[in-house]
Amino acid sequence: MTDEKNAGPDERLSYEQARAELASVVERLEAGGTSLEESLALWERGERLAEVCQRWLDGARARIEAARPQPGN
Repeated sequence: MTDEKNAGPDERLSYEQARAELASVVERLEAGGTSLEESLALWERGERLAEVCQRWLDGARARIEAARPQPGN
């Protein structure tokens, strides 16, 4: 993730927090009954949350790869 002092509010979310909020956004979109403007705002929020989750997953993958023994070592 990014430097905590320079991070925006989304960057401070844990993976679990971002995933839970993303699930809530998806539920609201699937339920319908929102205005076009609200639906667009929810979609955009979901996109940002998905990016946060992906960065966490990419970071975890990189840490696992770094911890694996390299061939020939």
